[in-house]
Amino acid sequence: MAKKEAPIDALSHFLPPETYTLVHAFLHEHKVHLTITRARESLLGDYRHATHHENHRISVNGNLNPYAFLITLLHELAHLLTFQRHGPRVDAHGREWKHEFSLLLKQFLQYKVFPEDIRMALAKSLHNPAATTCAEDDLMRVLRRYDPKKEGACMVEEVPVGSKFVVKGGRVFRRGEQLRKRIRCVEEGSGAVYLFSPIYEVKLLD
Repeated sequence: MAKKEAPIDALSHFLPPETYTLVHAFLHEHKVHLTITRARESLLGDYRHATHHENHRISVNGNLNPYAFLITLLHELAHLLTFQRHGPRVDAHGREWKHEFSLLLKQFLQYKVFPEDIRMALAKSLHNPAATTCAEDDLMRVLRRYDPKKEGACMVEEVPVGSKFVVKGGRVFRRGEQLRKRIRCVEEGSGAVYLFSPIYEVKLLD
């Protein structure tokens, strides 16, 4: 299974320094069942609202760096607060959710728990947060500065035009031109064209 349970005190190992007490207070107040998962390609976190049989449930990928982990957790807590205050009939990432997420970010920003580059990237998105952390390209670029270094790893936008790179699973592509929001790449062998996010992580081939 992808999920694993951990004692709540272990959460401190996934968070930036001095944020555990504040985060734990949120989780305790709202009776959140938090699960830390292995890496998931399609999402960084997930929220399931409380039912008659279960508490609110939040999962966050455990491979995230502490700042990305905290931001993802706040994203999911904003879903919880939106559900509590507005019910299930509002848009998942509508104005109600954006309002709740912005309030949470402001609260943590005032405690100065983020490095200056992350703080500035978050401040830019406060008025209109994206539906997913992955959708905030500028924020993701900054957050990745705090990831553990991987030999040969880079973002597609860092691959020189005409050079080859490999993605998870072993498929090889040659980088093409930058389009409006995506980068055109051609798969070696099949010749199929794919549009990659500029910040998608790949491994550069020599």
